[in-house]
Amino acid sequence: MFTSIGLRTVLRSSCCVLRESSAVSSALSVKPLLTGPSVSRVAGSFAIPPPVRHYARVAKKKKTGPESQLSDLPPTLLKKDYAAVPLAQTTDDVVKRLLSLELASHSEKLQLKTEQLIGKVQRDESDRHSVEVQVAILTTRIRNLQEHLQKHHKDKANKRRMLMAIDRRKKLLKNLRLVRYDAFENVCEQLGITYTFPPEYYRRATRRWLAKKAFCIKVFKAVQKQKAEQKLKMKQGLSSTGTQVAESKATEMK
Repeated sequence: MFTSIGLRTVLRSSCCVLRESSAVSSALSVKPLLTGPSVSRVAGSFAIPPPVRHYARVAKKKKTGPESQLSDLPPTLLKKDYAAVPLAQTTDDVVKRLLSLELASHSEKLQLKTEQLIGKVQRDESDRHSVEVQVAILTTRIRNLQEHLQKHHKDKANKRRMLMAIDRRKKLLKNLRLVRYDAFENVCEQLGITYTFPPEYYRRATRRWLAKKAFCIKVFKAVQKQKAEQKLKMKQGLSSTGTQVAESKATEMK
């Protein structure tokens, strides 16, 4: 009797173990239909979510600034110091690359650009100090500083240098326009400069300024009135003295 009861309890426990193992295997084999972070049903285990890839995000476009004044210089052009050397034209390709603008610095390119602008406006080959040449040099400097300030807009020192160069160029162009108008037009055309006239003087009319102006006009009129009276007295005195002299001469004749 006791042996039959023991066999029954062993069979029942083995059936329960088989049921639990089948449930665990079915839980592991079933794949979740929804994507995203999820935790498995087995105690003590964690399923890592797949990485999220943002395929729908639009690629950022690079900001393209205005075209530089040095962009028209070809990279095969020789530097200023080697342009007049005949041996530099027949050298090896590697040496030509070293002597050309392909591996040149920004200052060397700027120097060559300055020489190009000077060649457009100079009076003769030996002209280096005329007003036209000074305007060309200032134009290259101003455009270079404008390109620099577009990238570094907080550079106050270079901004001040640019404004000083602009004022200097305005004075030179103003004087050139008054003295030689044909040269002024040629410089503006060759260098691409648009000359604008300075604005007319304008002062805000305040009450104090209006009262001061009215007082000045009143004083000016009073002074003019006094001068007119003095002139009239002088004329009357001269006329009276003239009549007295004439009367004295007439009495002497008698």
